[in-house]
Amino acid sequence: MRRGTAPAGPGQAAPGQAAPGQTTAPGQAVPGPERPASWAGSLLAQIALGLVCAGYTTGAALGWGSPRLALFMGDFGLSAAALTAAVSCFLYARTERGGTRPAWLLFAFSSFMAGAGNAVWGWYEVVLDQEVPESSVADLFFLLFAPPAIVGLLVLAKKPVTRAGWVCLGLDAWLIAGSLLTLSWSLALAHTAHFQGESVAQAALSLAYPLLDIVLVSMVLALHFRRSQANRSAVNTAIAALALTVLCDALFTSPLLRANYVSGQLLDAGWFAGSLLLAYAPWGVRRPPETAPVRGPGVPSRPIAGSLAALTPYLAAAVCTLGILYNVVEGRRIDRVVVLTGCAVVLALVVRQGIMLIDNIALTHELAQKENHFRSLVQGSSDVIMIAAPSGVLRYVSPAASGVYGRDAEELVGSELASLIHPEDLGAVVHEVRRFLAASPAEEPTTRIECRFRSGDGDWLNVESTVNRHQGGLIFNSRDVTERVRLQAQLQHNAEHDPLTDLPNRALFTRRVGQALGGRRSSDAGTAVLFIDLDGFKAVNDRLGHQAGDDLLVQAGRRLQEAVRSGDTAARLGGDEFAALILGDGVHDRSARESQVQEIADRLRQTLSRPYRVDGGTEVRVAASIGVAFAEPGIGAGDLLRNADLAMYRAKAGGKDRVELYVPQMQAEVVRRTELAARLRSALHDGEFALLHQPVVDLATGRISGVSAQARWRSAQGILFTPAEYLRVTDDGERTAELGRWLLEEAVEQAAERAGSGHRTPVTIRLAARRLLDRSVPLGTVEALLARHGLPSGSLVIELADTDHRIPLDELEQRLVALRRLGVRIALDGFGSGHVAVHALRRLPIDILKLDRGLVEGVVESARLRKITSGVLRIAGELGMQTVAEGVDVPEQALALRAMGCRHAQGMAFSGPLDEYRLRRALVRGDFPLPGTVSVPAGTGREARRKPSPDPLT
Repeated sequence: MRRGTAPAGPGQAAPGQAAPGQTTAPGQAVPGPERPASWAGSLLAQIALGLVCAGYTTGAALGWGSPRLALFMGDFGLSAAALTAAVSCFLYARTERGGTRPAWLLFAFSSFMAGAGNAVWGWYEVVLDQEVPESSVADLFFLLFAPPAIVGLLVLAKKPVTRAGWVCLGLDAWLIAGSLLTLSWSLALAHTAHFQGESVAQAALSLAYPLLDIVLVSMVLALHFRRSQANRSAVNTAIAALALTVLCDALFTSPLLRANYVSGQLLDAGWFAGSLLLAYAPWGVRRPPETAPVRGPGVPSRPIAGSLAALTPYLAAAVCTLGILYNVVEGRRIDRVVVLTGCAVVLALVVRQGIMLIDNIALTHELAQKENHFRSLVQGSSDVIMIAAPSGVLRYVSPAASGVYGRDAEELVGSELASLIHPEDLGAVVHEVRRFLAASPAEEPTTRIECRFRSGDGDWLNVESTVNRHQGGLIFNSRDVTERVRLQAQLQHNAEHDPLTDLPNRALFTRRVGQALGGRRSSDAGTAVLFIDLDGFKAVNDRLGHQAGDDLLVQAGRRLQEAVRSGDTAARLGGDEFAALILGDGVHDRSARESQVQEIADRLRQTLSRPYRVDGGTEVRVAASIGVAFAEPGIGAGDLLRNADLAMYRAKAGGKDRVELYVPQMQAEVVRRTELAARLRSALHDGEFALLHQPVVDLATGRISGVSAQARWRSAQGILFTPAEYLRVTDDGERTAELGRWLLEEAVEQAAERAGSGHRTPVTIRLAARRLLDRSVPLGTVEALLARHGLPSGSLVIELADTDHRIPLDELEQRLVALRRLGVRIALDGFGSGHVAVHALRRLPIDILKLDRGLVEGVVESARLRKITSGVLRIAGELGMQTVAEGVDVPEQALALRAMGCRHAQGMAFSGPLDEYRLRRALVRGDFPLPGTVSVPAGTGREARRKPSPDPLT
């Protein structure tokens, strides 16, 4: 033998082990080095490979033009092709990081041996121009070619998982090798082994080549029937290269051809093509994952290959039998080698069949156990398992159907699946099934279908099914999810509805407003939103309790729901705020539409204002303030709701129990108030607040007995705001508390400065009772202020601005007692404005009682009011309290109050609020002129008198 055989195809992946860049499953790529070739590049490489091989074949067929060139191409040409394969396999092995790397290195070494052998052969024939010796170094290289290739094939072969598998693999290889040896010995090797005049070494060398070829062919066949689906193109290329190489070796081994062989002949073209195919195999373009053929689960991938693999032992035995029959037919004496080999093949076949029989018995037992286990799981599962044929007929239904569907499994088998599905859901189910079957099983192995399924009693159950493919049909793993669907629907309802009235909540109402403003209604300007606030609900809630308030809200929600049209939406937004969405009816006359919606709003207002019976029959009344906003082109749901909200607040500010339509000026007012509130936040730090004082006059002497501190805000635009004006634009509690602290510190500091100048006049600071309780004016702060500025005891008066009945009087009383210990006097403001002040007067430590403006304004004209005011003053005197009348704006009020026993007053009859400079001048002057006489109207029971004024300036 002159030439060695080529290794199995580079690029071939071992079964169960994917080559880099290929896919182990459709749609799932195994990471690996990227190949530089593309489909276009692969096509060009294949064309180039074909042209090179065709050129070499043409040259060999024509004798290369000269014997010298033929020898060169037959020796060094083959050496170059083999070395190219060696370099290609080595470079690929360097980039390969998987378990096949040793195989590629072995293939590279094998090809290098073949290239070296051809190079030595060429050295003799071309360089030295002499015959190649019968035994030379070239033979050593050629013999070292086959073992690495054989070991490389073992590395790439599918690895058995059991010992029996390994034994069967060895037996299969021997069956193939033994049968080939029997046939080849009968045809040719027997003659080779009996060459006369050859030494033992030469005979062994002559037999070594064909025997190694037989072993190599056996490994190729065994690998071919045990290869995986991955990297099929590389495997096929390698097998083609190997087959071509082995064929040329077999032809070269033939004594007839070997005797006439000269380098450069046509036989060399086969070896040349095999080496180049070996070099090309690792770098050929693989099939892209997305275009690879996909087979569904359960469909055999290679039935023909599997059948051949199963028939391998029998085919080998048949080949061996043919070898023996050939000798019998030719009348030859059966060679001992053929007999021994045939016996060994038969023995191997018997052993293999025995192993396979034992293995089949074990597999049958294991399969029976798994089948029983699977049957137990299916029959004991609470889910219903159904198998449907491609036609939709149910072939199998698990016993769980009787418990889930209330129908026996036998009753369902043979029926059509479509007849059991709700007609409204059937179309969606069919569409999903068709889509699922058309999808790739690797990308979407299962799908989920939810539909209504007819139960045995005729009800419809909500069923969720996991669907898998099964031999062209489908497997349904179904479960009853009716309770879950009901729970989800209930949770969805609870998330979108008010729990008290069951009306849509703000989120659902906002979504429906958005839907009304979009779609086909987007151009309908008649759509309107009504915001409704129940006036007086807070009083009902506070007086009768929350249970009565909830009862009222439920009744109001029911009335609202009944009053709107069927297509409209009534909602509760929270608290005592409701809303209604009135859909447009396509009327293009805006004034007519506004009139129609306003009529609806008035009807709602009247309906909601009717008396309610709550808390076991108690009758209460509330009114409704309603704001209406119409949809405009391009307006969003949020803006429309905001406009209705602004209109509703305008209705409340305009007197309540009324309907107000939104106008753009309302938004401008909101913007103005927002800007004003923003400027107010920085007014204190910018020094825009000023402190004014209004004198409190002793009605007996006209002297200033005290001053009342008042804050004014002079904005950067020069506008002067009173507390009522600038506190109305902000609901920032922190800002209000900061303003109170500033007022206290500024008033105490200025009072101390006046006391240092000899004007020891008490200063009154008006604070809300709730501010005292929330510690916005801590007790330590007041004590520290008095100590730091040295303000004498009794020089600070804290005036309670409100006495809401919800304020805990026990805590307020403790707070006031602590302040009195510091020398602070307490005044109660607004006495006479309600029953709350009387309750506070009974509980709190009050030093000064300030009459409400309502008791002062009509004291001259109303005899009844004079009696009330006189009684209040008498009560204060009996309790030992000083009295101060607020809002004394005319001299007649001052004289009337003085005649009733009121000691002090403040108001425009004496002076308005003064800045520090004008207050100092008033204090230097000392007193204000008092009116000398007053005509008391008839009905007082006394004649008019004239009293001298104590002030000489009067």
